Amino acid sequence: MLRFHFTADDLARVRISPGPDPMWETLLSAHVVNQRSGAVLLGTWRERVLSGLPPAARMLLRLTPPRGYSPDFLTPATGTDDFEAGLDAVLSTPRARLRHDMSELARGHKPRVWMRDLADGSAPALRGLGVAMRSYYELAVAPYWGDVRAAVDLDRAARTRAWLEGGTEHALRTLHPTIQWQHPVLSVSTTADRDVDLAGRGLLIVPSYFCVRAPITLADADLPPVLLYPIVRRHAGTERGLETRSDGGRQLTALLGRTRAAVLRALGTGATTSELAQRLEISPASASEHATVLRNAGLIASGRDRNTVIHALTPLGQTLLDSCVGRVPAPTSATAGDLA
Repeated sequence: MLRFHFTADDLARVRISPGPDPMWETLLSAHVVNQRSGAVLLGTWRERVLSGLPPAARMLLRLTPPRGYSPDFLTPATGTDDFEAGLDAVLSTPRARLRHDMSELARGHKPRVWMRDLADGSAPALRGLGVAMRSYYELAVAPYWGDVRAAVDLDRAARTRAWLEGGTEHALRTLHPTIQWQHPVLSVSTTADRDVDLAGRGLLIVPSYFCVRAPITLADADLPPVLLYPIVRRHAGTERGLETRSDGGRQLTALLGRTRAAVLRALGTGATTSELAQRLEISPASASEHATVLRNAGLIASGRDRNTVIHALTPLGQTLLDSCVGRVPAPTSATAGDLA
């Protein structure tokens, strides 16, 4: 069991990441690729990655075993969704941190020569790590980033709603089935037995697409506290982009029309079906129908949070919304012609 011990200051400093973290998604997706046996979630994606993996990328896989320790320096707290900025932070890791993390990874067995060089912070080893991480990311993560972002944003919308409805403690209590909140301790069901005293530092909560087993945190409790948890995988279409590739051109033509543009605008901050109907003064059935068309076109994602269905924009939907702002006014009410 992993236990985070909160003070009153820590409760005031709990925050949720604005989106998926590319460095964490890179590391956690490598964990999935490294799984050797048993049923694997995202199996089609995994096979696609393995079949196209360049030799240079295998260095990263050797640093990210599917179970046990992975170096903390691979997931720096950059506060950005830009992979290149995160990679720069990784390659700028202080030598003392490299040495500490690599010694932890090598505990119990003899490290490879390149691992010793990386622990020493040698320039060639760091360049090799940079090539490995970039080549892996460009194959395994970057082509699917829009799908990853859409699924994480949808889960984040549900968590944000919980915050608004019941405050921080309610949000912590409903975060994930493996996580329990009993003031002042947040307990996470994991194989490790650890206590982390937040000591006023707060906690950054990060929903993750490729975190497919238990929630995860950094091994070094002295680093800024962070908790990654698996998003709930019952959202319509969240696996579509990684497991299949389909042409959405025909569905996109269904978006022509005043009301559906207004629906897209109404979902700028996320909404339930009933909220969407109220905002546009249309029936819940019509709101649900429009949401279905938008979802099939890949412009929104929908998920159930307890008894409520929440809709949120995907990156493609946000792009289309940005192009519509100021040009497609939202109707005060919908007519039969608008719904056609």
